[in-house]
Amino acid sequence: MTRIVILGGGFAGVAAAARLERRLHPGEAQIALVSRENYTVFTPMLPEVSSGGIELRHVVTPVRAQLHRTRFVLGEVTRIDLDGRAVEARHPVTGDVARLTYDHLVLALGSVTSTFNIPGVDDYTLPLKTLEDAEALRNRIIAALEQAVVTAAGPARERLLTFTFVGGGYTGCEAAGELVDLFHSIIRYYPPLYLADVRLLLIEAGQALMPDLPPQMGRYTMRNLQRRKVELIVGDGVKGIDADGIDLESGRRLPTATVIWSAGVRPSPVMRDLPGIEHARNLGIITGRDMSVFGRSNVWAVGDCAWIPTKDDAQQNDRTAWYPQTAQHALREGPALADNIIATVRGEPTRPFVFHSLGTMASLGARRGVAAFPGGFVLTGFLAWALWRTYYLLRLPGWDRRVRVALDWTLGLVFPRDIAEIRLYTERGHGGEARHPFEPLVKLNR
Repeated sequence: MTRIVILGGGFAGVAAAARLERRLHPGEAQIALVSRENYTVFTPMLPEVSSGGIELRHVVTPVRAQLHRTRFVLGEVTRIDLDGRAVEARHPVTGDVARLTYDHLVLALGSVTSTFNIPGVDDYTLPLKTLEDAEALRNRIIAALEQAVVTAAGPARERLLTFTFVGGGYTGCEAAGELVDLFHSIIRYYPPLYLADVRLLLIEAGQALMPDLPPQMGRYTMRNLQRRKVELIVGDGVKGIDADGIDLESGRRLPTATVIWSAGVRPSPVMRDLPGIEHARNLGIITGRDMSVFGRSNVWAVGDCAWIPTKDDAQQNDRTAWYPQTAQHALREGPALADNIIATVRGEPTRPFVFHSLGTMASLGARRGVAAFPGGFVLTGFLAWALWRTYYLLRLPGWDRRVRVALDWTLGLVFPRDIAEIRLYTERGHGGEARHPFEPLVKLNR
């Protein structure tokens, strides 16, 4: 039988496998999916996980529960042999290496945090990309408050209570808004601290927040966050980060103990050295309009790691010529790619991927949001927030997850956020003592 191997258990990879299961005839092909985690994370809700608004297990769905005829392989991809048509994956617990051969390979490995080679980012920042990141950030915030309570008023306490977001895109703006809600809910448990003692900063190197979205969305986001006492630094990039703070390109120094890095992502480094593959400027894989990889008739790419053109003469400097790397598009790209693989197996022609965005949305906390629709219509405020919650609740895989998240939201209307610091992903949580109580945890999360 034809062997189809999918690398990556994110939105695109699981959606492709699910479509293959539904459309392939019994005995027509074998499907295998390789992922370093045995679950799919619903990433649009990660900011609410970090603020304690949603329980972390409620935004994950086991891969095995979503797929029934696909062989699932738990492991981290360590080698891709395009000439030998094989991939190797190392089990995260045993270290054993599994080798899988294929006739068709789907690259859906997603993306990782991009540091832009800025000094100190790897060592002194927390990303917000994975489930572990969200929980580590929440623990870090609670730990900072606990430490600030026993620290005398002065520069040391001010640094502990300064939380800085770098990156004014979706993640940075949504996370900043959620943290405002978190501090409003829990600061009463930390006398002698007051809400005015907490300082939230958001740094964006560009000239506006959410630069890839309609300007009206960025302007509303700026007004909303400023009204809620988030300090915005726009048009000034980060030059370097150390244990005590941030140095900006303008020469300004910002003392801060917690830096959340959301300035950008890049494709998984596993694909960096694949031979005969055409890469984009951020090392993403350039595909044809049918998502096939140039020069490799049996290799396909989809999701965050793929550059899929919207037209035949796409240029890298033209953003409108490429589909954006969002969850909305990944959920559509996966099934379309599966259809093209099936067509190839059956000797039929493939079809170009065509999808017109349904719009973009962001939740800013405090029951406010922004949304843009085709045709230039922009919705802001409560209605946009309610639409965001409704849409993404319905997109959660499985009714059990939808009910759990809906209950989290309902209980959040009555009860304050939880302030327990559960150190599952820290060095101290595994039995060791960190050199400093606020030593960054990012390396342990990776």
